[in-house]
Amino acid sequence: MTDQPIMRGFPPPDAQQVTLANWRQAPFSRWSFRKLRQILPTEALPPAPHPRALPEAPRGLDHLRVGNGQSLSEVLIATHTTAFLVLHRGAVAFEWYGQRMSGEQPHVIFSVTKSVTGALTGIMAEKGLLDPEGPVSAVLPEVAGSTYAEASIRHLLDMTVGSCFVEDYANPTEEYLRYREATGWNPSRQSLPAGLPVDQQSFLTEPLDMRRFLISMAPGGPPHGSAFHYVSPNSDLLGWVLERASGKSFAQLLAEEIWQPMGATGEAYIAVDRLGAPRTAGGLTVTARDLARFGELMRRRGCLEGRQIIPGRWVDDIRFAGDRAAWQAGEFAAFLPEGHYRSQWYKLGDPSGCFFGLGIHGQWLFIDPLAESVIVKFSADPEASNEANDKVLLQVFAQISAALTP
Repeated sequence: MTDQPIMRGFPPPDAQQVTLANWRQAPFSRWSFRKLRQILPTEALPPAPHPRALPEAPRGLDHLRVGNGQSLSEVLIATHTTAFLVLHRGAVAFEWYGQRMSGEQPHVIFSVTKSVTGALTGIMAEKGLLDPEGPVSAVLPEVAGSTYAEASIRHLLDMTVGSCFVEDYANPTEEYLRYREATGWNPSRQSLPAGLPVDQQSFLTEPLDMRRFLISMAPGGPPHGSAFHYVSPNSDLLGWVLERASGKSFAQLLAEEIWQPMGATGEAYIAVDRLGAPRTAGGLTVTARDLARFGELMRRRGCLEGRQIIPGRWVDDIRFAGDRAAWQAGEFAAFLPEGHYRSQWYKLGDPSGCFFGLGIHGQWLFIDPLAESVIVKFSADPEASNEANDKVLLQVFAQISAALTP
């Protein structure tokens, strides 16, 4: 794909401008995914006082033939990749960048943010600041009367909240559009009536802020815990739980508990709504190398150079626990027939024990414990959800693991 002259000029021509209305659409997304803070309000993660370099041990994976005999680089181009990084035993085995990317260029990771949030929840649980099996209402009384009134934090973590919310990117419902407007990711479809006095505008509740939207979600759906049902608001509510339990903003908490201790070196920030609520369902923007550092931390059961950063038993629980019946009753069972979902992480259910975070438009953090590998993929896929590409990539990841551990 040739590079479009997006956002060039002072100002750029109208047809080349990235806006709140088009930033997730190709070709504008190849610019906006790298420069999210120029589109949305964000909060920065304070940098690590002691950055930690990644060792390098190239493995010549560029010569690997994958898929239907294609080179690895051909598959990466075909799947709209902007950055691809493989760690083996903690060292960089392979790096590939396209479309003006580099290892230190931040990129939005969309729903891989959920997996980071899930790991951070384990730290808060270990500190005794929240009970994963306890009710959401014990931390957030504001959920009374909503779909979350009787839900537990575990239901949020495992996407088993009984909810009527439908997350369909291709055919969005009215409620989903309200959610996107409340988060600030879509422009408002409503304008105030001309001449309405300021003191009469308070009844206009749209666009909502994100927290008000979450507690407005009406009860309904199957019983909590009965089926996997992918609902991004669950993860945004989980971020609110973490902030309330810790008394800190999500960005500060993540920086202090994970990003700084693991020695992150690059810029990082998270999208927030108009009142500063963090998009913990999909708003984290980080570098490929720092996301790889996080993946390596998870591969090592949360331990780095003798320091336990993420509780080992929490990582074990992600890898080995989970409700198979709830997964089989959910909408993703056909995609991962042997899979599970636990604490915002997917599991393949394969002999290698692979687990991963997956985000729209082709973002991946894939961990293969048996091969001792971590794979990061940033993408600007024009499609929000591309199951055909996902299946190809799972095969490619398996071939990379096999090449690393012959």
